[in-house]
Amino acid sequence: MIASAPIDFAALAETLRRVTVEITDDGAGRGSGVLWPRGHVVTNAHVVRRSRVSVGTLERDHLQAHLVARSPDADLALLQLDGIELPTATIAETPARVGSLVVAVGNPFGLRGALTAGIVHAIAPIARNGAPWIHADVRLAPGNSGGPLADMSGAVVGINAMVAGGLALAMPISRVLEFVLSTGVVRS
Repeated sequence: MIASAPIDFAALAETLRRVTVEITDDGAGRGSGVLWPRGHVVTNAHVVRRSRVSVGTLERDHLQAHLVARSPDADLALLQLDGIELPTATIAETPARVGSLVVAVGNPFGLRGALTAGIVHAIAPIARNGAPWIHADVRLAPGNSGGPLADMSGAVVGINAMVAGGLALAMPISRVLEFVLSTGVVRS
């Protein structure tokens, strides 16, 4: 076995917290999102139910964003921040693999930028003939939906969506990219 340098989880958390936002939908919904190029935010459709939402970053509260595209079937939404551009997430060039160490960042119960770590258990559908999901043993709670699932370099490999059977389920980044490109609004 090859020895590797220890993982600096604090530095990894800081990197991911800068590209993870908290989304408040007029108090009716709360979740997370990932900063995307050109002032966009990717999140889950179940996090955003109104055309305008409030977005909070580590440094700023109550930035306004409007809904650009929403697909309840894909459970994805794309937002545009009004008049502001922020740092953007790094997208993984290779997909997550079973056995990979991953981290999730989100805003569970209003705790902005909380980090949890785990291992990818499987990449498989959750329903017969369905699309594959990343199944990982990271601990998610209400407010993590829409946040990043990232590899140890801080590159986003998926978007956290739900918990099933005690495992976190994240949409693989390839499906997220397909959705974003299908909007025609922003290129990855």
